[in-house]
Amino acid sequence: MKPFDLLSQAVRAKEILTVLARHGFADLISQIEWPTGFWHRSVPAPRPTLTLHERVRLAAEELGPTFVKLGQFLSMRPDVLPHAFILELRKLQDRVQPLPFETMRPVLEKELADKLTEIFSRFDESPVASASLAQVYTATLRETGVPVAVKVQKPDIRHNIEIDLELAEWLAGKLQAHVSALQAIDLTGIVGEAHRGVQRELDFETEAHNQEYFNALNPHPEQVFAPEVYHRYCNARVLVMEHIVGEPVDRASLPAAQLRQVAAHGATSLMRQVLVHGFFHADPHSGNVMVTPDGRLCFLDWGLVGHLTRRLRYALADFWIAAVDQDADRIVQIAADLAPVDARPKLRLMEQEITLALREELNFTIGHLELGRAMLKLLFIFSRHGIPLSRDYSYMAKAILAIEEVGRNLDPEFDLRPHARSVLRELYRERNNPRTLLRRSREMLRSTFASLQDLPSELHRLVRRLEHDNLTIKLQHRGLEDHDDAMKIAANRITLGVIIGALIIGSSLIVTTGIQPHLFGFPALGIVGYLLSAVLGLYVVWDIIRQGHHK
Repeated sequence: MKPFDLLSQAVRAKEILTVLARHGFADLISQIEWPTGFWHRSVPAPRPTLTLHERVRLAAEELGPTFVKLGQFLSMRPDVLPHAFILELRKLQDRVQPLPFETMRPVLEKELADKLTEIFSRFDESPVASASLAQVYTATLRETGVPVAVKVQKPDIRHNIEIDLELAEWLAGKLQAHVSALQAIDLTGIVGEAHRGVQRELDFETEAHNQEYFNALNPHPEQVFAPEVYHRYCNARVLVMEHIVGEPVDRASLPAAQLRQVAAHGATSLMRQVLVHGFFHADPHSGNVMVTPDGRLCFLDWGLVGHLTRRLRYALADFWIAAVDQDADRIVQIAADLAPVDARPKLRLMEQEITLALREELNFTIGHLELGRAMLKLLFIFSRHGIPLSRDYSYMAKAILAIEEVGRNLDPEFDLRPHARSVLRELYRERNNPRTLLRRSREMLRSTFASLQDLPSELHRLVRRLEHDNLTIKLQHRGLEDHDDAMKIAANRITLGVIIGALIIGSSLIVTTGIQPHLFGFPALGIVGYLLSAVLGLYVVWDIIRQGHHK
C-alpha cells in the first residue's frame, strides 16, 4: 500500500491496531515501527486466561466482517497453521445485523433493471439470513409463481472490504519484515490469497455456475442437491435461486433412522465430489447444509469450491488408504513424489511425526477416529518439512472435517470410513478398468511417437551447429569456490614472503657498504628496507591469525 493511501485510512488503521493491542498483541505491533501513541492510549490489559488462538478469533470478530472472512480463509490453510489454530478459527461466525430493506432496495432494482413488483408477485422485506457480504430474502416469481430465495450483495461492501484487506496486507508485510518469528511464514502471500478469494465470493455469477455444475455432476439428486439457479435474474451482485424449505442439521426433526441415512448420503456425496469429480464444496459446515422434510440434504453457499486434478485425486486416495492402515512410510513416499524437485525434506523425522499424528487422530484401539483432523495435521507436517501441497488439499481437509461434524450432528455414531471406502472402490475401478488402462497406453505411445518424430530434426539442428562451429558447451564446477579463494590467499602470501626476503637481503647488502647518508650510524637506505620488511612481515602474521579466527 502506498504511504498516502495508508494515511488517508489512518482512522481505520488506528482502530485495527488498537483492537489488536487490546487482545494482547501490543508487543507484536510495537515492532512494526509505528508511533506508540497512535494506538496505545487507553488499551486495557488482555485477559490472561485466553489462549493465543482464542485471542486471534476474538480480535477478528471485533474488527468486523472483513477480518472474519480473513480468519475463515486462514482456517483453510492447515499447511501453514497448526490444527489447533484451524479449529479455533472455524468458530468464526459470519452473521451480522441485517441492514434495513430500504438500503438494499436500490441495489436490487439497479441490478435487476426493473422494479421489484414487475419481477416478483411477493417479496418479503425481512431477510431470512444476513452475512458480511449479502442478505437473503424470500420471494415469488411473478412469471412462474415459483418461490425463490434472493441473495443480494450489500451496498459499498466491495469498497469497504478492499480498504480493510489493503490495510491487512500492509500490516502483514510489516510484521513479516520486522518480526523474526513470522519471517518463515508468507503472511503477505496468505493475505493476498484471501483477498483474491473474497473477490471471487463477491461475484455471485461464479457461485451460480458452481451450483449448476454440481447439479450436473450429481448422480443422486434424490439424496443430495444444490438449489436450482434462475440465470435470467442473476448477475455479479444478485443471485436468484430455488427457495429451500428445510432445517439446519443440528435441529433436524426427522426420525433417527432417517437422519442416519441423510448423514450417510451427505458423506458419500462429498467423498464422490472430492475423489471422483475433483470438484467439491469447500466449506460444508452446519450453516451451509440443510435437511429437507423429504429427507434430502441440500448444500448451500457455493462461493468457495475446490478443484483437484486426476493426479491429485489418485494421490489423495493413496493418502487415505495409507492413513487408515497407519502406514506412515507409505504416506512419506507419496508426499515425496508430490514434492517440488528442489525439496530436501528429512524423511525419517517426517515419518516419526506422521506416525504420532496418526496415533493421536486415528486410534482404532480407543475408537478415536478423526480423519479430518488427521489430514489437517498431515498437511501441516508436510509444509513444515518443505513439501507444500496443493491449496485445494487444504480445502479438502477442511471440507472433510466439516462433513464429519455434520454427520455427527445427524448421527452420534457417524463414521466416515465406510462411505469413503465405497467411493474409493469406485475410484479404484476408474483407475484400473481396461478402458482407462488402454487410454493411458495410448497417451504414452502418442507421447513416445511425438518425441521420436522430433528426434531427427533435433539431431539435424545439432549437426548443423557442429558444422558451423556454433556449438557451445558450458561447464561449471561447483563446490570449488573455497579452494579457489584459498589458492589466491596462499599465492598472495608467498609473493609477500618473496618481497620481504628480497628486502631483507638487499638491506643487508646496503648496510655492509657503509653508503651515505647514515641513520643511527648505519646507511639510511638499509634501515628503511629493514623497517618496510618488518611492517610487511607483521601484516602477513596478522592476516594469518585473522583468517584462522574467521574459520
